[in-house]
Amino acid sequence: MPISVHSAETLALRVLNWLVGNDELLPVFLGATGASIEDLRARAGESEFLGSVLDFLMLDDSWVIAFCDAHSVPYEEPGRARAVLSGTSDMHWT
Repeated sequence: MPISVHSAETLALRVLNWLVGNDELLPVFLGATGASIEDLRARAGESEFLGSVLDFLMLDDSWVIAFCDAHSVPYEEPGRARAVLSGTSDMHWT
């Protein structure tokens, strides 16, 4: 069952909040994206930026597991949310 854009954005904001509270991963995220703390505040409402937050999370399975376990989210949910934000949630390859 697909999730809504609103639900996908909300999940991405939860991931962003989790990253901001993670002293080890936040600098890695900022370095990987070139974003500053000010950018996080300014762009938190943009679907494109929220998609990059989910992309970053999904770079490492251990990060996905840590976030999902901490927030009682199914492991596949960040990927589903990313697909919604990128507009590919309805894409079928068969």
